[in-house]
Amino acid sequence: MARILIVEDEMLVAMLIEDTLNDLGHVVVGPAMRLETALAAVETESFDYAILDINLAGKTSFPVADLLVEKGIPFMFASGYGAAGLTDGYRECPILQKPFVGQEVAKMLATLSQ
Repeated sequence: MARILIVEDEMLVAMLIEDTLNDLGHVVVGPAMRLETALAAVETESFDYAILDINLAGKTSFPVADLLVEKGIPFMFASGYGAAGLTDGYRECPILQKPFVGQEVAKMLATLSQ
């Protein structure tokens, strides 16, 4: 069982991710729905992994990704844009294509823990 931070600005999508993670036996931290809230969560919360939506109400989550890298916390992006939504410096990061199913989330989490 892992603690996983969800960074997602759409409530229904955040709820779907939360349900998926709960079904997989994980504990959800968040969701953080705005960039500022996500940055604060990375600084104050305890978690093992993070799932980041790329676009947070018109701002990118890349500053959150940078902070996670600094802290050595594995993460993946989740986006409807897929890899096309990643910019230079992030193209090698794991990305979960929306929409997704629970098995895809489980598989991606397994790669993060390696």
